[in-house]
Amino acid sequence: MTGKERILTIMQHQSTDRIPWVPFVGVHAGSIKGYTAEEVLKDADKLYDSLMEAHKLYQPDGMPVIFDLQIEAEILGCELVWADDCPPSVKTHPCEEEATLPCKCKLPTKESGRIPLVLDVMNRMKASVGDTTALYGLICGPFTLASHLRGNNLFMDMILDENYVKELMEFCTEAALKMIDFYTEAGMDIIAVVDPLVSQISPEHFTSLCHESFTTIFDYIKMKGAKSSFFVCGNATRQIEVMCKTEPDSISIDENVDIQAAKEITDKYNITIGGNIPLTTLMLHGTQQDNMKYVVDMIDNLTHDNLIISPGCDMPYAVPKDNTIAIGQTIRETDSVREMIKNYEAKDEEIDVELPDYDHLEKPFIEVFTLDSASCAACTYMMAAADVAKEHFGDKIDLIEYKFTEKVNIARCKKMGVANLPSIYINGQLKWSSIIPSKEELFNVVESYLK
Repeated sequence: MTGKERILTIMQHQSTDRIPWVPFVGVHAGSIKGYTAEEVLKDADKLYDSLMEAHKLYQPDGMPVIFDLQIEAEILGCELVWADDCPPSVKTHPCEEEATLPCKCKLPTKESGRIPLVLDVMNRMKASVGDTTALYGLICGPFTLASHLRGNNLFMDMILDENYVKELMEFCTEAALKMIDFYTEAGMDIIAVVDPLVSQISPEHFTSLCHESFTTIFDYIKMKGAKSSFFVCGNATRQIEVMCKTEPDSISIDENVDIQAAKEITDKYNITIGGNIPLTTLMLHGTQQDNMKYVVDMIDNLTHDNLIISPGCDMPYAVPKDNTIAIGQTIRETDSVREMIKNYEAKDEEIDVELPDYDHLEKPFIEVFTLDSASCAACTYMMAAADVAKEHFGDKIDLIEYKFTEKVNIARCKKMGVANLPSIYINGQLKWSSIIPSKEELFNVVESYLK
């Protein structure tokens, strides 16, 4: 079977000769060629060259053309902050000050923003590898796009103004349908609806405010003749069932979710599941053998029907290419790799981390544990909530972010017992895990520590 046949067959819930492999190479592809993240997201030639190099090295069954959840937001009036080693983040929110809707004349067109660049590279990739490789077109999901437009106020709106949230979701759904038109016309086989902020709300809020949008989107993808993926980063454990009820062809999850438990749910709905190789502890900081062992264990412990093996999300820029090559080799040559690593034991790197004396702090200390607020949308908005608190309380509180991309912070998370990202701790006590607090809720909790 070709890789493309393998992906499409598994999404049709039929047997394949082996488990498909989809490396989510976003800006990481640029690192292989020595380009910055900003260069590959703004220059079609550099993006195409990087993708072709990643395709040659990683021999994927499927791969995304671009992994940037800010394309739509930029078109709709959000200012972006660019970086060398990760996709841009949203800096401003056009609907933040007033609960309004963007003008429908601003909906994406083929000429908007960076869409011409994306379509150009999609067409080139389709011509070069599209016969044998399933190509993914990634769009920003409607709830995350709504957050980009409204900012953290959206989480208060969910409590105080549900009608506005529904109207904003309808607008963002229209934007998604436009993007689906463009990407399916460019020949994308899979449309992945990437909505990391879904993991930060309750299943009840998802059902009341998001279900209709996602059902509409997945029905539309099916009507356009493509397959769909519902891609949610963060701890989406409690959302898996309500996600299944929107009827995507597949669901992608990250390392915050137990894939074995999640697969029991997705299998019940006959939906393919993809994931969830850890991005930082394994792909970024692990060895080739660490990656091989993890993937062999996945293969040995999961049923192979309705399964795609992939990283948990957009691969970090600096992932060593040898680690990714090792994963692909493990999937293609599982028996020989299993024999190769049968006596391998991972070495635990000891990093001494000193925790604050939480019982004797002079003022409340907010610690935000993130994957990286510059690159992870859920982390961006969790950190933004904490920044608003710091702006409000000023010197009355202390605030710090610990990014999981740094080894010392991985050690800190282990010592603190941080189970999921993003999370907020105050004076060493967990307050919010994979739920972004509203401004009022956060302020009230901080106030309780000031008394």
